[in-house]
Amino acid sequence: MAKKKPLSTKRFGARYGNTIKEKYAKIESEQRRLHKCPYCKQPKAKRLASGIWHCKKCNSKFTGKAYTLSKKAILAVEGE
Repeated sequence: MAKKKPLSTKRFGARYGNTIKEKYAKIESEQRRLHKCPYCKQPKAKRLASGIWHCKKCNSKFTGKAYTLSKKAILAVEGE
């Protein structure tokens, strides 16, 4: 059975190789999901720019890691 191609990397077509595209898709899906706000503890924080996050519920703007707020998620992406 063939491996399913990640949806977010279809825009690259046949370029860059499958392994790199799979890693990129994991990181990109992690950064685009809603994260838990450190102030109100609700999963409403969204990434505005690299390291800048905004909570839609409590309207707070804060800094964090570039692609995610939690270290556990970074280890899951890198360590698999």
